[in-house]
Amino acid sequence: MNDRLVVIGEIARPHGLRGEIRVTPLTDRPERFEGVTECVLWDRAHDTREPRRITGVRRQGAAVLLSLAGCETVEAAGALIGCLVALPEAEAMPLPPGHFYPWQLEGCRVLTEDGREVGRVLRIEQSPAQDLWVVIDGARERLIPAVAEIVLEVDLSGGRVVIRPPDGLLDL
Repeated sequence: MNDRLVVIGEIARPHGLRGEIRVTPLTDRPERFEGVTECVLWDRAHDTREPRRITGVRRQGAAVLLSLAGCETVEAAGALIGCLVALPEAEAMPLPPGHFYPWQLEGCRVLTEDGREVGRVLRIEQSPAQDLWVVIDGARERLIPAVAEIVLEVDLSGGRVVIRPPDGLLDL
C-alpha cells in the first residue's frame, strides 16, 4: 500500500473558541481546501498520522480556517499547532504536462547525458534561488540545482532524470 502524503497546509494556531484552526496553505492553490472532506493530520516530530474529517472550510485572507470533527475547544485546536494537513498522494491535483510535484522525483535515478550514473534523488531542498535536488550515491550526497541549464529531461514514468552538470559540479 502506498502511504505517501501530499502536504497542503500547516496548522498555525487556534482560531476563536470553538476549536477552529488557522492553517497556512503550503500549496499554490489554496482553493484546494474547498471540497476536501477528509485529511490526515501529520505530526512529523512524532511521526504520527491521524485521519480526520473536515466539517468546515473558509478563507480568511491568505489563511484557511478549518473545522475538524472531534476538535471543539481552543485547547484541542492548540494541541494541533505545527501538525501538517495532508492528503493521500492519489488525491493530489493533476499538474499540467511538463510539471511535477517534488515528491514525485524522490527515488528517481539521475544520469548524465552521456549515461553516467550519478545517484538517486533523495529529497528536494528549497533555496532562495532555486530548488536543490539532493542526490545520493552510497554515502555521498550531491546538490544538483534544479535549473533548465542543468536538468535536461525528467521522465517520471521511467523514474529517471538526465542532467548536464557544469564542470566540477559532481566533484563537490
